[in-house]
Amino acid sequence: MSGEGPRTDRLGILLEQFDQAREMAEVRLHGLGDEEYLWEPAPGSWSIRRREEAVTPRAYGPGAWVIDKGAPEIPANEYAEVARQAADGMSVAKIAEDWSVSVERVEEVLAFTGEPEPDVVPITTIAWRLGHLHSDFEGRWEWTFGERRQDPHLLVDFTPSASLALERFWATLDRHRASIGALTEEQLDTVGLSQYPYGSDPDDAYIGTLANGNLELIHHMAEIALLRDLWRARQ
Repeated sequence: MSGEGPRTDRLGILLEQFDQAREMAEVRLHGLGDEEYLWEPAPGSWSIRRREEAVTPRAYGPGAWVIDKGAPEIPANEYAEVARQAADGMSVAKIAEDWSVSVERVEEVLAFTGEPEPDVVPITTIAWRLGHLHSDFEGRWEWTFGERRQDPHLLVDFTPSASLALERFWATLDRHRASIGALTEEQLDTVGLSQYPYGSDPDDAYIGTLANGNLELIHHMAEIALLRDLWRARQ
C-alpha cells in the first residue's frame, strides 16, 4: 500500500465503502447453489419466476424469467422523503410520476399528520434480492454513464442459475466501480448527472445518489446473508 493511509476525500470514502461491501458480499455468496438461491422461506415470498407463473401485478424482465414487483405505493417510511421532495419544489405531478402513484395518493401523503402504520415488507428469496440489486445497478449505470434510453426494467435477463446470476452481477458491479472511480468533484455535485427514471435521481446531486447506491448494496447483502443462515439452519 506504499505507506499511504485511507483516502479522506468524499469520493474516496464512498469508493472504499463500496469496495469493502463488495468484498464481504463475495465471501458471503461463495458456494451459493440453485436450490438455495430460489428457496422460498415463507408462503407468498417474492422471487424470480417464469413469466407465465408471475404472481405479482408488475413483475418485469425482458426474457422468460421475471422478478416480482407489487402494486405501486408510497411506503410509510418514505413519507418524509415525499415531504422533502415537495418542500424542495418538486410538483405533486412529478412526485406521483416518480412513485408511480396517483396525484391524489401523493396529496393524501402530504396531508397526513399522524403516525403511519409500519409497512408490511414482503419476504423474499435470495434470487429476488440479488435480482433487485442487479436491476438497480444496471439501470442507474445506463441512465448515468450509458445512452440513457433503455428501460431499466428490460436490462437484466433474470435466470434460475445462481452461478450465472452472480457472474453477471459481479460484471455489473465492476463496470459501475470503474465508472464512478473516474468521477470528478464537479460531477459529484452535478444535479441530474443520473437521469434514472424510477426515482428522484434527476433532481439530486450525484453524490447523494452514489451514497444511496452503497446503502442499497449493504442492506440487501445483509438480508441475503441472513437468508443464507436461515437456509443452513432450516432443518
